[in-house]
Amino acid sequence: MSPLTASILSLAIVWPIDNVLAAESSQRDADAYSFDDFPAEDVIEYPSWFKQSFLDIREDLNAVRASGKQGLMVYFGQQRCPYCHQLIKVNFALQDIAEYSRTHFDLVPIDIWGVDEVTTLDGEVLSERAWSRREEMDFTPAILFLDTRGEVALRLRGYYPPYQFRAALEFVADGHYRRESFRDYLARGDNRMVFDAEDLNEEPFFAPAPFNLDRRYPGTRPLAVFFEQGDCHPCDVLHGQALRVPAINRHFSDLDSVQLDMWSETPVITPAGEPTTARQWAADLGLFYAPAILFFDEQGRELLRLDSVVGFYRLRNVLNYIVSKAYLTQTFGEWRASRIQ
Repeated sequence: MSPLTASILSLAIVWPIDNVLAAESSQRDADAYSFDDFPAEDVIEYPSWFKQSFLDIREDLNAVRASGKQGLMVYFGQQRCPYCHQLIKVNFALQDIAEYSRTHFDLVPIDIWGVDEVTTLDGEVLSERAWSRREEMDFTPAILFLDTRGEVALRLRGYYPPYQFRAALEFVADGHYRRESFRDYLARGDNRMVFDAEDLNEEPFFAPAPFNLDRRYPGTRPLAVFFEQGDCHPCDVLHGQALRVPAINRHFSDLDSVQLDMWSETPVITPAGEPTTARQWAADLGLFYAPAILFFDEQGRELLRLDSVVGFYRLRNVLNYIVSKAYLTQTFGEWRASRIQ
C-alpha cells in the first residue's frame, strides 16, 4: 500500500479489505499511471450496478434521498476513452471501491457525445452532449458528485488512481466537503508535504526563477505552468514517458514553461499580477494532484488544466490546441468536436 493510501486510511476511512485485496490494490495503484492512452479498440462496458436512468437528474436525486444514500454520482464518459476503461477496469474492479460506491451513491452514466435528452436539476432539457459541454466535462472520465440537496460536493475531471478515488468517495459520503476542500482533506492524511527542490524532475524548457508570470502586459506566447512535488511517481512517469517524446518536448519549448513545487514557499507573481507563493497559488487554484499542468493565454486567462493522470495522446491533443492558438476562436470542447465530425 502506498504511503498516501496508508495515511488517508488513518483518517478513519474504514474499508472492508483483507490482506489479499490490499496487496492487489497496491499493485493496481502502482500500475494506474502507465497505460496506452490512445482510443480503446473495445467499447466500454459498464458494471451492472450502474443505474439504468431515464436521465431525469431530479428524479435520480429523489431516488437517492428515498434510499438513504449520501449522494448521486453523475459519470461523464466516452465509449472508447482509455481513461474511462482504467476507471472501470482498475478502480471499480476493486471490491472495496465498488461496494463503497454502491452503498453510498447511485451512479448515472452520461455519454459526452450522446444525443439522448437529459433533464438537469434546474429543469432544462439538453442532450447528453450539450450538458457535458456546459459542465466542461472535456477530460473523461469526469464525475459530478451531487449531495442529497442537489449541491455539487466535488468535481473530478480525468482519471485518478484508486487511493485518491477512495478518498474522494469518503470525502463526499462523510460530508467532509462541507468543512474543507478536497486538497486540505488529502493533505491532512499525508505527512509528506515537504520535499527538497532537487527531488523535482528537470526539463530544458523550464524557465528559471524568479517566477514573474505577470501577464497584465501581454506575453508573446502561451504559458504552461507545471505544479509538481518531490517523491512523486506520476511526475516521474510524465517526465520519463510523455515528455521524452520529441514532438511533446518541442511543443513545450514553443511555450513559456515553468515548474513550481506546489508545496513550497517559492515566491510567484501570478498571471493576474498578484504576488503569492507556489503553495498558496496551488491552494487558491484548488489543486490536489501532481503533476498538474495549467495553460494560460498571452493575457493571463486560464485556458485549461490537466490535473489528473495524463498520457501522450491526451497531452498531444491539448498541445495541438494550444500551439495552433485554436483557443482564440473555440473552447477545447468545441475544437475537439469539430475534429471528430
